[in-house]
Amino acid sequence: MISKNEIAVVIDIGSTKTRGLAGSFSENNKIEILGHAIVPSRGIKRGVVLNIEEFSATLRTLIDKLEEQAGIEIRIVDVAMAGQAVQTLTFEGIRYTSGSGIVSQQDIDYLFNEAKNMPVEPGNRIYHIIPQSYTIDDEPNINIPVGHTGRKVHSQFKLITGPKTYKDNVEMAFSKIGIEIGRFFISTLATAEAVANEDEKEAGVAIVDIGSGSTKMSVYINNQLAHTAVIPFAGDVITNDIREGCGILAKFAEQLKIQYGQALGDFADEDKVVTIAGGNGWESKEISFKNLAFIIQARLEEIIDSIMFQIDKSGQTQHINQGIILTGGTAQLKNILQILKFRTGLDARLATSEMRLSASTGFNKNDYITALGLIKLSLRNGSPARKTTRPHKEPSGNKGFLSSFSEKVSQQISLIFNDDDGNMQS
Repeated sequence: MISKNEIAVVIDIGSTKTRGLAGSFSENNKIEILGHAIVPSRGIKRGVVLNIEEFSATLRTLIDKLEEQAGIEIRIVDVAMAGQAVQTLTFEGIRYTSGSGIVSQQDIDYLFNEAKNMPVEPGNRIYHIIPQSYTIDDEPNINIPVGHTGRKVHSQFKLITGPKTYKDNVEMAFSKIGIEIGRFFISTLATAEAVANEDEKEAGVAIVDIGSGSTKMSVYINNQLAHTAVIPFAGDVITNDIREGCGILAKFAEQLKIQYGQALGDFADEDKVVTIAGGNGWESKEISFKNLAFIIQARLEEIIDSIMFQIDKSGQTQHINQGIILTGGTAQLKNILQILKFRTGLDARLATSEMRLSASTGFNKNDYITALGLIKLSLRNGSPARKTTRPHKEPSGNKGFLSSFSEKVSQQISLIFNDDDGNMQS
């Protein structure tokens, strides 16, 4: 954990909007939000940066706003994003202890490095290595293995992988505006940090973020990450269905979805219609609330079925005792919880951030769910050398790798750094 006078800056990259926060720990151990901004995303599709020039302009606008609000010069940031090719892999390793028969930090570091060097698909890289469990001899579920007696250490890690280009493209865009990336997070981890408490993760919970370009989700069982996935369609596909089904422009389709849409056609008012004004000699169009709702419901059912497919793929469906926590812009649709519960057979609630914050008037934490989880991770796990500081403050020294890794194991999240090789939430 970093000291109270150091500032973390985080960027949450989304398909339609990119969000930024600057914050630090206050004296009462709350996270103090010093700056916040949301700008439209350009050069991004389904959460992936495709146009470096356009996205660097997006970042420049965002960074300028954060610097002005927080009164700081930003040099380094932590970043969260997720593309559709993100995968979760499992690695299991075995290490025999030395003659003393006591598990050492060297044993754990060896197992970590074995996981780090696990072969992945060509063109991919490992973004996160997350310890799952340690079994020493015949004793399972050892949370703190160092110092434990035993001869055989069996470890299990979850590896989150994705294309190298995800990070490469983001780094190029930041480099163009003179900003360095400190850490690169897959956004599903940050979202879970903001909306799910320890009891929910222990009982078994799925966190689902239905944004605009993609649906991002993670599954936690026994307070451990069991699965993460990105589904390559979300709110934008619903908007396109409305556009095609009603024969209107995309901008009107998005407005219809947000203002009048709902998730269940049977619950929509049969007598209500909305009129889309014509232009350039075209006649106006009347669209019934019920027809609009059935268009939305049809695509939403497909999205929910894909969510359930990923939950089943995790092999943990029967252990999700708490249910589903739903966030993202599409989660604001009326009656969405009812259809989600019906099609999955699981309980569900809308996400709210229960983080202890100190923020200025006008800050709506529900607009920054993933960014809030990211700043929590950043402040908790950060190395002072990569922090943005207030003007004229000298940064303190680096922690050693083994020391920082030991801390991350206890927090159940480890990250790979620079190796050599809605308001729509999106």
